[in-house]
Amino acid sequence: MFIAALGAYGWMALRGPQGIQALAAKHREIRQLQEQNAAMARENERRRDHIRRLKDSPSEQDMEIRKQLKLLRPGETTFILPDPPKDKQPDPE
Repeated sequence: MFIAALGAYGWMALRGPQGIQALAAKHREIRQLQEQNAAMARENERRRDHIRRLKDSPSEQDMEIRKQLKLLRPGETTFILPDPPKDKQPDPE
C-alpha cells in the first residue's frame, strides 16, 4: 500500500504542473534568454567600440556628422537606392 501511494505521488510530481514538461519549458526559456543576453552584450560592445572610434578619430567624427546631417563635400555624389520590395503577406482566411 505504501509503495502504491509513493508511486502515485511520484507520478503526480513528474506529470503535474511542476513536472518534467514545466522543467523542460524553463530550460528552453533560460537558453533563449541567455542567447538574447549574449546578443545584447555583442551589440553593447559594438556600440562601445564605435564610441571609442568617434572619440579618438577626427575623420570618424567627420564621417558620422556628415552621415547624420546628410552633408556632402564639394564634388561628392550620393546615390539613393530604393528599398527592396517587401514580400507580400498572405491574407488570413
